[in-house]
Amino acid sequence: MPRPRLQRKVRFDPRTTYFKPRGVPLRDLQVVELTLEEMEAYRLRHINGLSQQDAADKMHTSQSTYQRILYSAYEKVADALVNGKAIKIIRD
Repeated sequence: MPRPRLQRKVRFDPRTTYFKPRGVPLRDLQVVELTLEEMEAYRLRHINGLSQQDAADKMHTSQSTYQRILYSAYEKVADALVNGKAIKIIRD
């Protein structure tokens, strides 16, 4: 039986939940789903300028778990930008 997942602290509540390339209808695009956790990790690091350890503390998680969440966000955002996909922010 796997260990239960801990509740992480997320203070980000987006008003916008979709981002897409201009001029392409959403129905014609593949969608990359970014979780609120991934957005929070990205926001703390790049908008608030926190170190990984400080951001991990704010999210009530370990630095290594925070890093995995952040790198997952990096991969998804890069995929969307490079391959012209839409980004959907989802509540997990």
